[in-house]
Amino acid sequence: MKSPLQPLQLLLLILSGWVNRHQQRVTEYLLEENCVLRELHKGKRLRFNDRQRRRLARKGKLLGRKHLLRYATIVTPDTIMRWHRRLIAQKSTYPRKRPGRPPIMKRITELTVRMASENPSWGYDRIQGAQKNLGHKVSPTTIVNILEKHGLDPSSERRKRTTWRTFLNAHWDTSAAADFFTTESGLSGGW
Repeated sequence: MKSPLQPLQLLLLILSGWVNRHQQRVTEYLLEENCVLRELHKGKRLRFNDRQRRRLARKGKLLGRKHLLRYATIVTPDTIMRWHRRLIAQKSTYPRKRPGRPPIMKRITELTVRMASENPSWGYDRIQGAQKNLGHKVSPTTIVNILEKHGLDPSSERRKRTTWRTFLNAHWDTSAAADFFTTESGLSGGW
C-alpha cells in the first residue's frame, strides 16, 4: 500500500501547481500582446536586425517546432528554424584569408622611398643594408618593386641627374666635419 503524501510533498505539489498556472497566465498574456502588436503593424512587414534574429532563433530552437506552431505569432516556425540553421552555419564558418603574400608594411615603403630620394647614389643593396640596421628585413627585390611603384629609377639613373647642390646638401655635414680634422704634415716638400 502506498504511503500517504507527506506534508512537505503536499506543499511542493500545491506550489508547483500554482507556479504552473502563473506561467500559463504569463504565456497567454504575452501571446495576446503579440497579437495586438501584429494588429498595429497590419500590412507592414516587420524587419528584424541580426541581433533580434539570433535571440528569437535561440529561444525558438529551445521550444521546438511543435511549440513554435502554437506560440510563434510574429514569424512562422519555418522562419525561426531557418534563422537557427544560419546561426549554426555562421558558427562553423571561419573568415577566409586573402590569397597571396601580405602587403609590404607602410613604414618600410616610406623608408625606402625616403632613402632613395635623399641618397641618389645608394643602390638597392645599400638601401637594404640601411633598413637592416634599422631592424627591418627587406629583400633587394622588394626594394626594386617599391622604387618602381613610386617612379624612382635605379641608383645609376638617379646619380646621373644629381646636381652639385643635391650632392653638397647630402654631404654637407661630413664635408664640414672633415675640415676640422686636417693636419699639416712634414712630408709636404716645404722643408
